[in-house]
Amino acid sequence: MDSSEIERRVGEYYSGRIAEHGTTARGVDWNSEASQRVRFDQLLAAAPRGGGDFSLNDFGCGYGALLEYLDEQGRVVRYHGHDISEAMIARAREAHGGRQDVSFGTDPSDIPVADVTVASGIFNVLAGSEEATWPDYVRSTLRSLAERSRSAIAFNMLTSYSDPEYMTERLHYADPREVFDWCKRELSPQVALLHDYGLYEFTVIVRFEEKEAA
Repeated sequence: MDSSEIERRVGEYYSGRIAEHGTTARGVDWNSEASQRVRFDQLLAAAPRGGGDFSLNDFGCGYGALLEYLDEQGRVVRYHGHDISEAMIARAREAHGGRQDVSFGTDPSDIPVADVTVASGIFNVLAGSEEATWPDYVRSTLRSLAERSRSAIAFNMLTSYSDPEYMTERLHYADPREVFDWCKRELSPQVALLHDYGLYEFTVIVRFEEKEAA
């Protein structure tokens, strides 16, 4: 199964979730807004140190919940949200369209080069794809995110250290050691693994020697 078919299936899955649950945490397949905010805190550790404004790609943006969280935090961000679900992007534009320095889209070619790219939950739902195909899909996606990022990328994945009774075949669970090792060897020597924030997942931050602005 190629990446386009994987993305089609995943897009259909999330379009169904937003139709059923609306612009809520459950609409993007998280259990609660509280856990969603915990995830945002981990991902935003990739933001430039010392504050100040920066540009950010939100890959798998859903209805724009991370943008709302950034607003609450008073962060000044030039933001682009990308999602493979047209329904998600429609909701995001409805809520946040027309704002200066904010854009949304479903076309990968429209994703700009930004200081930071974050991706939350995009590697969790198999949506009928074969487990054996998933690692290659993850790695291909991470390479693409790195190409669009000057300073850092951050992403999360469900952990293979989850309690067995809570694991389900419809989801992908990754070995954090393997993901860390691959990022360290293939993307950058500057990699952080966060696995201490109380959820059945981990976050990886990959930092680069800053690339010149496009």
